[in-house]
Amino acid sequence: MGVTFRYEWRAPFDSSALTALHAAAFGIGAVPEDWDVRVQNHSLGWVCAFAGQALIGFVNVPWDGGRHAFLVDTVVSRAFQGNGVGTALVKVAADAARTAGCEWLHVDFVPELSAFYLGACGFRPTAAGLLAL
Repeated sequence: MGVTFRYEWRAPFDSSALTALHAAAFGIGAVPEDWDVRVQNHSLGWVCAFAGQALIGFVNVPWDGGRHAFLVDTVVSRAFQGNGVGTALVKVAADAARTAGCEWLHVDFVPELSAFYLGACGFRPTAAGLLAL
């Protein structure tokens, strides 16, 4: 593709650009969201992927304040999927969580993403539970 990607831990970003990225990737309507408030209040950090100045990927890393961090809201623009952007986002997030003293990085995902998380990113399957609220 010939595009250079840049990955930044806790990078400033535009909430409307992230809302649009999520809406396009997940096929949902663009509901206004103040992402900056969300990540500032609940996250160890986040990783932004940029192509030039354009936000093309994002992952949020909330945590328990101790040993456990979590990947949520992982998204890569459809135009840039398949170029290693998602894998790089997860690697930067994992490295930053490790540096912060976390010992575990958790992720939940739909079965269609098993090859990505278990294969490309190196997660291992675990038993877990989920309660719909």
